[in-house]
Amino acid sequence: MTVEETAEVPPTLRRDLEAVMMVVDQPVSEYDLARALGVPVAVVSETLESLSREYTEQGRGFDLRAVADGWRVYTRPECADIVEHFLKEGQEVRLTQAALETMAVVAYRQPVSRGRVSAVRGVNCDGVMRTLVLRGLIEESGHDPESGALLYRTTSYFLERLGLRSLDELPDLAPFLPDDIEGLDDTGEHT
Repeated sequence: MTVEETAEVPPTLRRDLEAVMMVVDQPVSEYDLARALGVPVAVVSETLESLSREYTEQGRGFDLRAVADGWRVYTRPECADIVEHFLKEGQEVRLTQAALETMAVVAYRQPVSRGRVSAVRGVNCDGVMRTLVLRGLIEESGHDPESGALLYRTTSYFLERLGLRSLDELPDLAPFLPDDIEGLDDTGEHT
């Protein structure tokens, strides 16, 4: 009998996996989950498959799927219309701090790639960018000729929501920048 076979499975494993799966914004591997939770990969795999079947049987609005060498929670396809309606036209929801920061980077740096926005902010911005696209505040604007990365820009709806006629009316950032701006690269790090 191997160490993995004798490892004790915590009674909270299902709950713990659900909690982790609700916060990841990209597929996470069974190996990474097993390592983080201190249980064998086979146990994680079996538990995720069980949870996925359970969610389907119960007709939940979300689905747990194995994709891209990992697992992630997704909205069920039959719920796509209602989710889109809520995000676009539903109740007026204020933007989170992360969304506001991401919007600022896009507004002042456009056209800009997701990677560049993430580099400037210092965190992965993929989920926030998707939300801003769904809300109609930013849109795709072609590909970077050098890297091939998808580029984003603000929309006319963005200008409308801010009460601006054009991007030229965005406030100047200079008063908010540190005095020792010389020597800073594009991400705000000292060179």
